Amino acid sequence: MADRTETEKRDLTKDLAAAVRGEVSSAAADRALMTMDASNYRRVPRAVVAPRDAEDVAAALRVCREHGVPVVPRGAGTSIAGQATGVGVVLDFTRHMRRIVSLDPAARTAVVEPGVILDDLRAAAGAHGLTFGPDPSTHSRCTLGGMIGNNSCGSHSVAWGTTADNVRELELLTYGGERVRAGRGTGPTGAPTGLPPRLRDGVKTLVDAELALLRTGYPDLPRRISGYALDALLPERGTDLARALTGSEGTLGVLTGATVRLVETPAARVLAVLGYPDESAAAEAAHTLLPHQPMTVEGMAADLVGSAAGLPEGGAWLFVEMGGASPAEAAARAEALCRAAAADGTTGHAVVTAPAGQRALWRIREDASGTATRMPDGSEAWPGWEDCAVPPARLGPYLRDFRALLAQHGLRGTPYGHFGDGCIHIRIDFDLLTPPGIRRFRGFSHDLADLVVAHGGSLSGEHGDGQARAELLPKMYGPELVGLFGRFKDLWDPAAGLNPGMLVRPDRLDDNLRFASLPGRPVPVEFGYPHDNGDFSAAVRRCVGVAKCRNEKTAAGSADVMCPSFRATGEEQHSTRGRARLLHEMLAGEVITDGWRSPEVHDALDLCLSCKGCRSDCPVGVDMATYKAEFLHHHYEGRLRPAAHYSMGRLPQWLHAAAPAAPAVNALARTPLAAVAKRLAGVAPERPLPALATETFTRWWWRRRRAAPPAGGRTVLLWPDTFTNHLSPQVGRAAVRVLEAAGLRPLLPPTAPLPGGALPQPALPRLRRPPLCCGLTYVSTGQLDRARAVMRRTLDVLTPLLAAGRPLVVLEPSCAAALRTDLPELLADDPRAPRLAASVRTFAQTLEDFAPDWRPPRLDRPVAGQTHCHQHAVLGDAADRRLRERAGLTGQLSGGCCGLAGNFGFERGHYDISVACAEDQLLPAVRQSAPGTEILADGFSCRTQLDHLGDRPGRHLAEVLAEALGEAEPGRRGAAG
Repeated sequence: MADRTETEKRDLTKDLAAAVRGEVSSAAADRALMTMDASNYRRVPRAVVAPRDAEDVAAALRVCREHGVPVVPRGAGTSIAGQATGVGVVLDFTRHMRRIVSLDPAARTAVVEPGVILDDLRAAAGAHGLTFGPDPSTHSRCTLGGMIGNNSCGSHSVAWGTTADNVRELELLTYGGERVRAGRGTGPTGAPTGLPPRLRDGVKTLVDAELALLRTGYPDLPRRISGYALDALLPERGTDLARALTGSEGTLGVLTGATVRLVETPAARVLAVLGYPDESAAAEAAHTLLPHQPMTVEGMAADLVGSAAGLPEGGAWLFVEMGGASPAEAAARAEALCRAAAADGTTGHAVVTAPAGQRALWRIREDASGTATRMPDGSEAWPGWEDCAVPPARLGPYLRDFRALLAQHGLRGTPYGHFGDGCIHIRIDFDLLTPPGIRRFRGFSHDLADLVVAHGGSLSGEHGDGQARAELLPKMYGPELVGLFGRFKDLWDPAAGLNPGMLVRPDRLDDNLRFASLPGRPVPVEFGYPHDNGDFSAAVRRCVGVAKCRNEKTAAGSADVMCPSFRATGEEQHSTRGRARLLHEMLAGEVITDGWRSPEVHDALDLCLSCKGCRSDCPVGVDMATYKAEFLHHHYEGRLRPAAHYSMGRLPQWLHAAAPAAPAVNALARTPLAAVAKRLAGVAPERPLPALATETFTRWWWRRRRAAPPAGGRTVLLWPDTFTNHLSPQVGRAAVRVLEAAGLRPLLPPTAPLPGGALPQPALPRLRRPPLCCGLTYVSTGQLDRARAVMRRTLDVLTPLLAAGRPLVVLEPSCAAALRTDLPELLADDPRAPRLAASVRTFAQTLEDFAPDWRPPRLDRPVAGQTHCHQHAVLGDAADRRLRERAGLTGQLSGGCCGLAGNFGFERGHYDISVACAEDQLLPAVRQSAPGTEILADGFSCRTQLDHLGDRPGRHLAEVLAEALGEAEPGRRGAAG
């Protein structure tokens, strides 16, 4: 049977490849990437097709009909009800069919292909003062096709409605190959126009026979998304076929093009934040704000917002956006709204006019679909009842009943969402791993459906029914109207070839759960995974598919890093989500069958820069750098590794060995032998080899100490990391001078434990042992046994020296991040590890925490450059920003990753991706900076990338401040002009 299935799959793939000009694949990796969307469900497709145009779609449908294989149209895969998963052929519209065909500012319409990303359309329309009104939180990566399939809404639906309200015409292909142009209105016979005769006559007959049911069977509320919108076909509603097909979830036709309405955007926007005692009070108040004509009314409670700054007093808040022809008008409208709301019992309010402040608060809301997947105690929470909606005036009573039902079933969740439209989002701590937990999930779903209907609501208020809710549609519509849905489906798709199992005759809501395929017990791993109770499967489950890692551009004013390799390649497998999906399938063992030896997972992780950006930027805290290190450890266990792992992965020991012969090594690096050495070491031929310091930082330190012991002051331990010590000792020398100028006493740790934890003395001879190491290069190449050994040695030496509360000052951000996170997570069994991690400080944090009264010299010049990705992800840069401000260094550093990323950019085969990552943000920011701008780059990788690819070198902040103190060494200069 298995052989027959494989033969059929090969035949299908062969025929598709012959018929379609776009990409066709039935490879394990490509299929694995499409098994899930952002829901609880998983289905394994037979093949994936990326059509180039409508003719490709028609050809793919023809082949699938001949083979009797179903088809699932898919956009960005952010659907939450399971409708973007399927067992047949997945049509991936994100690769090619993403053109904005035309945009007519006068008519306020645009013609788009289904793969157009919403933000791309908004940007094009924005040039004319227009936008597309619906804006789900995934606006930076969701596609228009997916929005039309689900009838998406977003925060601004109180002003501009749902996607169905903004669709003018749809072009579709049925599974049978019929072409449809669906719009509004009827022809001479009273039937919808744009249909082939079979469908034209069938739709008219069906509607004419069921006028009474269509007029009485639908609840009247703004967020009624569930089921087919057949009431749009009523003559008094204009026989709007485009509206009726919007929200049909790819079950009736495959969208190939759409004409959509654009709306005028206000010239200015202001955010009013209203505080309330609790979420029930906020819910009760939301609908009373609608007469003020807000653009949004979004609700969130304290358990989701956390410690966000800028919020008024309260336990829950409404975010209400007001527009105006000018900032003053928008602010005045917001103030009037706040005064009116105060009369109804707010606990406080704030009017946020600054765009940066508004972005910070909206980011909380946009990330909520991810952050809500973890409860305050760290336990998992899942979608399933993500978006049910009730009439806005009923939201308060409904929310109280909803909370009571959660308590009755012993469940927890954090409601938030579109309070002005009566639509609630929530992730609930369902146990979807065990039979009793799944039975509770099913029972709760039935009870909640009854509750929603009792309040006059819709099972779906935004994301569609899919598999999550379609089984329950009879509770909302009754069997007669649901039967009509089935007849409508059969009319359009008599072969049941489009997205079967969704919306009509659906699979059970507790079938196809994506967790069922995972191992029942934790797999043996090296890292501790403290946030997932040591369970690697739970760590991988963190990815719920919201796909923020698929952002192709970084938002204006954002310092986000994730995901540089996806932005460079545009390939799903090189996104954080794609890699997490492949790891999930590796653990499942059905599609990816080689476990830790999987070449599919290895190839996807090969272009992961280990930038750690996902650790902070992913709303659910996926940590792909750690997962990659874990995978590489197991993948190469007992096997020969790539040459780069031996050369760059063990860089600390090679640099230590080469230090005495640095002049000779540098001379050889300038000869033809360098090319041979790079080839043997797995180094990219395009990369020049960095020069070794002829005097290491530690040698300089001991020479200086013997000549002039340091003065008094609070002692801080200065970490001599490998990069500073051997490759950029000028950074260490500058840091010493600045720390001493600030009244601190920096000391270097010894290379072996001293008796009684004593501090190294000025007369102590320099120890010949290998220097201490954070283990970074061993971790990044997955040599975790070696990493653990060097980390334990570091703990042995440092623990007694840090007992007095001394900080450990680390100049290289990547090494600081390794000590702060990798060390305690790899040595989870060692109680000394978290104490060492807590002692780690960056250069700026040390000055702020231990020399708060020191005033840095004023430089009064702008800055450009990049915040190190590891600093952004693990350490934060708030202290650095404050230090720069005090020194008169103005402007912001860019986000993203430099692309060199330690060993990544030096490895053979990575050069082009490394350059593309640098061109994403770092190099443009430096090129566009004005003459006289100081180029800052605290990371050795960032400075090296600038040296290799730019014409303006970067410097560590310590170097800049030391120069301003008049104590810098001549030579390297980061300012231009």
